[in-house]
Amino acid sequence: MSRWAVLPAELDPRVRQLVVRLRRLKDHSGLSLRQLAARTGYSPKSWERYLGGRSLPPPEAVEALARAVGEDPTRLLALHEVATAVWGNRHAETSEAAEVTEGTEVAEVTGTRSPGRSLRVALVAGAVALVLAVSAAVLLVVRLNSGEEEHPTAPLAATATPGRSAAASASPSAPTYTCAFERIDGRWTAGISRTEGAILVNGHAGPEVAEAQCLLRRSGISPGDVDGIFGPLTERAVKQAQERAGLVVDGIIGPHTWKALRR
Repeated sequence: MSRWAVLPAELDPRVRQLVVRLRRLKDHSGLSLRQLAARTGYSPKSWERYLGGRSLPPPEAVEALARAVGEDPTRLLALHEVATAVWGNRHAETSEAAEVTEGTEVAEVTGTRSPGRSLRVALVAGAVALVLAVSAAVLLVVRLNSGEEEHPTAPLAATATPGRSAAASASPSAPTYTCAFERIDGRWTAGISRTEGAILVNGHAGPEVAEAQCLLRRSGISPGDVDGIFGPLTERAVKQAQERAGLVVDGIIGPHTWKALRR
């Protein structure tokens, strides 16, 4: 089995999940990088970058790897779609920030500060800050609206609960979730979300996560608080449920895990 280098600490958890899964498939197949390259059409150096977390593989490469090792590519492509959104946002921000830094360093080295360059650098820096601020605000509104649509009568958090910080409990905008179990058409629901195919990984938040947390509790596995936040405790509980159901133990909630939780 390959001895993999530690993935970059700044790598987003959703990208990390994809890379770790690709590494496992490569190891289990027993293929070398050269053999993998021959079967997929992507060079060994490309696979070194993909499996090292330095570059995001294209979906065609992910599907080619799955085919090469006899794996259904559907799950991998779902993980890739989530990772692509995160990777694109992160590298767009990095590229813009690098452009600002480069312009500043050139001016300092040459000893000249062109008014036009300085103004352009300032405008780019301001635009980056504005985009980040607007994105954060939109994300917050979307999460709050999502929680309100799923639970129009759900109360807002007003009291502290054990295991949660006082600051989080005191927040007037943090939604609370109540597990209301009901069996419909032979499947269990907690009354929060009826999804059966949402892909959830560590770092996600929202009513779908709360639904999964409730279903984990119903099965006798504790995910921590039912707060709609996919953290380490929830991931550990998901792995226990997957192991119990005989599924791939990766801590990712997908269609197969939903099916097991709703039985």
